[in-house]
Amino acid sequence: MALEGLHHVTAITADAPRNVDFYARVLGLRLIKKTVNFDRPEVYHLYYGDELATPGSVLTFFEFPGAGPGRHGDGMPYRILWRVAGDRAMDFWCARLCDEGVGFTHGDAGVLFADHEGLEHQLEIDDACDPPLAAIARDIPPEHALQGFTGVRAYASQPGTSARLLGALGFVPGGGDSGWRLAGERRRARWDYDLPPAAPGIQGAGSIHHVAWSAADDDELSRFRTVAAAAGARPTQIIDRRYFHSVYFREPSGVLFELATRDVGFAVDEPLEALGRTLMLPARYESRRAQLERALTPICDPRAAW
Repeated sequence: MALEGLHHVTAITADAPRNVDFYARVLGLRLIKKTVNFDRPEVYHLYYGDELATPGSVLTFFEFPGAGPGRHGDGMPYRILWRVAGDRAMDFWCARLCDEGVGFTHGDAGVLFADHEGLEHQLEIDDACDPPLAAIARDIPPEHALQGFTGVRAYASQPGTSARLLGALGFVPGGGDSGWRLAGERRRARWDYDLPPAAPGIQGAGSIHHVAWSAADDDELSRFRTVAAAAGARPTQIIDRRYFHSVYFREPSGVLFELATRDVGFAVDEPLEALGRTLMLPARYESRRAQLERALTPICDPRAAW
C-alpha cells in the first residue's frame, strides 16, 4: 500500500479571470473543471490539469474576490514544482515568461517564477520515469509542455516533528535533512521543508490552501485514515467531493494535508472532451444555478477560441 504521489494542490485567487488567463493561456494547462466551492457555493473552484485531467497534474483555485494578498510563512506550502522535458524546454519557458512580462530566475534549481498574485513555481528537469502529464496548448510545442508535478516545498520551523506521520504515510527521507520522497507504482513526488521567514504567514490571494496526496479508492483511503490517526493526526471522516473522496488533517508542521481518491475522476458529470466548458454544480445547488451564475465572476477560457 503506497500513496501515488500528489493528487492535486489547491491555492487561493482573488481574480478568477486573470487566474484563468495565466494558468490556461500562459502556462498552457487545460481548464478541466469550472465548479463552486462546495462549502461556499457563491465562489468558484477552478481546476487545471493535463489533457486527461490526471491526478498528479491538477492545480485548483478557490476564488475569493477582493481577498487580500497572502503571505507564506511557517506551516505553509509555498512553492509548486513542475517537471519539464529538458534544457530546450527550459529555454522555451524562459523566453515565454520574458515575452509575458513574468519575472524569473534560471539557475541550478531550475526556472523560478511567480504568478501575478505571488504564488511560486519552479520548473525542473526530472529524470523520473513517471509518464508525462501534459495538456495541449495552441502555442506551446508538446515537447515543451509542463509534464505534471514533481513536488511541493513548504516552510516549517520544526520539520522534525512531522517525521513520524510522514513515515507512517509511506514517505521516506531523501534530498537533504528536511526532504522527503513518496513513490507509488507509477508516480512519485518530493515534499521538502525550508526554514520559514520571520514574518508570520497569512492565508490569502496567492497562497496555497492545502496539498492532496493520491489514494486509489475508498478502501485505501480508509486504511490510510487509520494509519494517520495512529500516528497522531486527527483525520476527518471520508468526505464526498464528487470528483474524488477525501480525508483531511494537519500534519505536525501545520500544513493541511488531504488524501484524495483517483477512482472517480473529473469526467463523472461531463464528457472528457467537454471538461471545463460548463459550470458544474453539485445536485444540492442545482436549484440555485441562475442565482449563482449571476453572482460568479464571468471568465473566458482561452482554449475556447480554438
